[in-house]
Amino acid sequence: MPMTADAARAHITELLLARTAQDEDRRQEALREYLDVTQAATDASAAEALAGMIPALMPQLYAKWIGMFADRLLETVPLTQLEPLCDGSAANAAALTLAYVMFLESARMEQQIDADLAALGAGVAEGQSPKLDNLADLAASYIRARLGVLAGKAKKQ
Repeated sequence: MPMTADAARAHITELLLARTAQDEDRRQEALREYLDVTQAATDASAAEALAGMIPALMPQLYAKWIGMFADRLLETVPLTQLEPLCDGSAANAAALTLAYVMFLESARMEQQIDADLAALGAGVAEGQSPKLDNLADLAASYIRARLGVLAGKAKKQ
């Protein structure tokens, strides 16, 4: 039985959400390390505070961007060509992941990501300490760094 567009979208969404998800401890540790290395936080307590804030907010944005990718893919690629990519194999999962990373690196999505993160930063930083004013920039840099890691893993598979 041929795959439906809804089934393809569900497979792509589930696959990419799983690839972007991390357990809470690992995510906060990676964020703290990133903030320390880039010296984006002024001290350890600021890095800890930022690391604690970003994870709680990012899954909504990841889901939004993954949904945009799945929608665009279904708009531009015939379902008969997408069906093999949704077979569950590691190679095709890597291909979808790489396509997603390339989608995120497009000029259109870079603007979308910047706008989403600016809105996020404005909402979170409003009424907060001045140390949190650059939350959107830090989140954008972190996401770009994570995308590089994700793309590297996908290319190896």
